[in-house]
Amino acid sequence: MSAPQPTSCHRYFTLFLIQGLIAFMLFAYHKFSYDDRSIVPAYTSSQPSNKSASNLIILLWTWPFGEVFPLNRCQKPFDNPQCFFTSDRKFYNIANAVVIHHRDVCTSNRQIPQIPRPEGQYWVWFNLESPSHSPNLHFMDKAINLTMSYRSDSDIFTPYGWIEPNEDGDHFAIPPKSQLVAWAVSNWNPHSRRVRFYGELKNHIQVDVYGYRHLPLARQDTLVVLSKYKFYLAFENSIHKDYITEKLWANALMSGSVPVVLGPPRENYERFIPADSFIHVDDFSSAKELASYLHKLDKNDTKYKQYFNWRTKFKPISKLGWFTQYCKACIALHRSPPYRSMPYLGAWYT
Repeated sequence: MSAPQPTSCHRYFTLFLIQGLIAFMLFAYHKFSYDDRSIVPAYTSSQPSNKSASNLIILLWTWPFGEVFPLNRCQKPFDNPQCFFTSDRKFYNIANAVVIHHRDVCTSNRQIPQIPRPEGQYWVWFNLESPSHSPNLHFMDKAINLTMSYRSDSDIFTPYGWIEPNEDGDHFAIPPKSQLVAWAVSNWNPHSRRVRFYGELKNHIQVDVYGYRHLPLARQDTLVVLSKYKFYLAFENSIHKDYITEKLWANALMSGSVPVVLGPPRENYERFIPADSFIHVDDFSSAKELASYLHKLDKNDTKYKQYFNWRTKFKPISKLGWFTQYCKACIALHRSPPYRSMPYLGAWYT
């Protein structure tokens, strides 16, 4: 006896189920692909693979000091090879590296990632502050694989600035000078070496002080205002190896003033800038002697201009922005650095 034939009702119902299933699958595929296009670069799967040879996934665990900026815009010479940067913690489990900005997590070890680390993932410790302003380094003991800081012995060297050969042949002209000595300072600690030195220096030479509780100076006007001064006091807030900040690179060199530096020893500065490009307070026995030398330079235009001779061959690079530093991490990570953990971060960062 032959099997009973399905009724037309059954046939239509079965057809309806198949069509509905196909429509649902197409809709789900389309929605998933569309929703992820804004955060996932051109990978072959719906999520980026951390095994990709050409793209590495770098997660910013926090925005540094809460400052948000455009990602995935590395420029030359940091634009090759490529990385995908994201601040979305949903990528944690597939990220090749997590960059942890120290000052955003240093108040509690609960602020660093608490979930298990994927195998082979680098934790990169990022810090541009000096050891004097970097509390609770022990939070990172045995957790950090790579260091990223202004220290030249970091795994990823991210200084506040540098000099490059002037291959374009740009002619540097000393800005017109109408004032003598300037200093811009926001962190006024009366017990710090720099404030105490200024207290002696001002007795022998006029110093115009800008910043908190002093003369107003809008950020957008900084270089224009400082360029009118012959000398700028590039005094660091603390003295540590390689700690040479925007006070030198931006406020002094980019404005076209001769920097008078107070920081690490002269030999440390000379690793990064020419010996005849700056004046170091340690070269003088007292603030009075330094003031006397500045007065002499003010009256001797030929000798003053000698502090700019290096500009015929080199040019300073500063005003980098946060993302330039992260782009350097991309370059370093593509070189497959050794995977190891630092047992005592604080013992190194002194």
